[in-house]
Amino acid sequence: MILVFGGTTEGRLAAKELEESGSRFWYSTRGGEQHLDLHHGVAISGAMDKDQMTDFCNSHQIRLIIDAAHPFASELHSNISKLGIPVIRFERIYPERDGRIIWCSDFASAVQKMNGTNRLLSTAGVQSIPKLRPLEESGTEIFHRILDRESSRELAAQYGTDPDHLCFYHPDEDETEEINRVNPDAILLKESGVSGGYENKTEAALNKGIKVFAIARPKLPESFITVNGPYGMRRMVEKLLPEFYPLHSGLTTGSCATSAALAAAQSLIEGIFPETVSLLLPDGETIQVETKVTEKGKAYVIKDSGDDPDVTDKMEIHAEVSLLQSSDIEIDGGEGVGRITLPGFDCQPGQAAINKAPRQMIKDNLGKRYPGQGFRVIISVPGGEEIAHRTFNPRLGIEGGISIIGVSGIIKPFSEESFINSIRKCMEVAKASESSRVVINSGAKSEKFLKDFYKDLPPQCFVQYGNKIGDAISIAYDLGFRQITLGIMLGKAVKLAAGNLDTHSSNVTMDRDFIAELLKSVNCPKEISDRAYSITLARELWDIIPENLLQGFANEVKSRCKTACAPLSKDAELTVLLIDDDGNIK
Repeated sequence: MILVFGGTTEGRLAAKELEESGSRFWYSTRGGEQHLDLHHGVAISGAMDKDQMTDFCNSHQIRLIIDAAHPFASELHSNISKLGIPVIRFERIYPERDGRIIWCSDFASAVQKMNGTNRLLSTAGVQSIPKLRPLEESGTEIFHRILDRESSRELAAQYGTDPDHLCFYHPDEDETEEINRVNPDAILLKESGVSGGYENKTEAALNKGIKVFAIARPKLPESFITVNGPYGMRRMVEKLLPEFYPLHSGLTTGSCATSAALAAAQSLIEGIFPETVSLLLPDGETIQVETKVTEKGKAYVIKDSGDDPDVTDKMEIHAEVSLLQSSDIEIDGGEGVGRITLPGFDCQPGQAAINKAPRQMIKDNLGKRYPGQGFRVIISVPGGEEIAHRTFNPRLGIEGGISIIGVSGIIKPFSEESFINSIRKCMEVAKASESSRVVINSGAKSEKFLKDFYKDLPPQCFVQYGNKIGDAISIAYDLGFRQITLGIMLGKAVKLAAGNLDTHSSNVTMDRDFIAELLKSVNCPKEISDRAYSITLARELWDIIPENLLQGFANEVKSRCKTACAPLSKDAELTVLLIDDDGNIK
């Protein structure tokens, strides 16, 4: 059993990731103000001292703790460390410390350094009020920004704070607006990380020439295993408590290639042969990846696909790195990495089949560790050419090997049953929001565009279907939704329009005869409809259909998608939004 100490953004992310396991866990907050829709987690509230924690852990057979509490909750961190239970610390992401900021080790240090300040805006929270009293008594006028909730107001009143000297935090408010209202000559904040709005606060003040004092985050117990994102947390849970997740996550070939490149670069520049590297994922978090350096400038990573049925599992992903005189980072493929022969991909024909996201990961990771240094990186996969015959690469015109792919950097496996169950769980959360509309979409990319389109809908109303369009619509209807929006990109849309409610490539491939017929139905010239037989990916249609016929084509695709879904949505209002690669809604 797992116990999470939350009440923060990180706690919310931890709970969401744990929910996907289907296993029970406990989620503890101090005050109970944070609301989470939990299906498998059990929420508890109220501060616990060390003895109460010990009793709770013993009575509930807690075997792993996830500490996602505020970084300044030092007493809590200390008590947790004394329980004798493994602890994963879900830490925040912190920007590099700015030399323009006056750093303080604690509040006493801050009071001393701020002595002589006339007007101070403190964003350090309601519990900092008594700690700043000596500064106030010396003549500094202090405005305290606190959370806009009743418990914070009551505590401020207990501390005897003048209500006219209280400001209230609102997430959607520009930091500059409050600074302009208070007009302080200094601002005090805690090193609260990206999720605590630290960067916005400091930049707003520094841009106006206001002194910034920051209290450095306290050190964590050395026994804590630190991660700074949900993927790293999940992988550590899988390692420490393997039975918690029925299916384990893995790494994409893109993550493996990037990690190998990092290790090879370290051996070349620093002369060290690292056994692990810190891999920066596209979402900003870092995870540890095991590597093997064979000689200076050469390294590999053994592909770990977790429980995903991936033919590349346990293959070696190699990187050979050399230095360039310029600051460019050049990336190419070697043995076992396919070559693109047809248009329609992120890369041009003739280039290595290394997708855009992995290329960017390699550039971001090398660029962050060695700014200004240029590299030539060659990715190779021994045995990749043979394995590629068991993939869709030959059918897509990718010859000579596998593709290096992956958008998030992580593979999250789902059995069909568990994936459909996860859709249902998300749909139940959407229903609990009391919204009359649910927006189903294929993944992160389309969801981003749809959230921009439906700006007023709460985030829980957006549910990802992957490829299970039919199941998602059926679940939405069964739960009582009568306004359903289907957001879909062209590749899946042409499959759905042909009547395929599950668009996974293992079940259905692009039907070029059907696409040619679609083009004819909207009066595309014969030379255009004939080109349907030469396309590799459906998204190429956006470029070959004449501009004046594009909307008509989009309308026809949407109409046929609605027809395919009609038996499942019955009397519901089904809206189909077709999304192009640039995020335009058709």
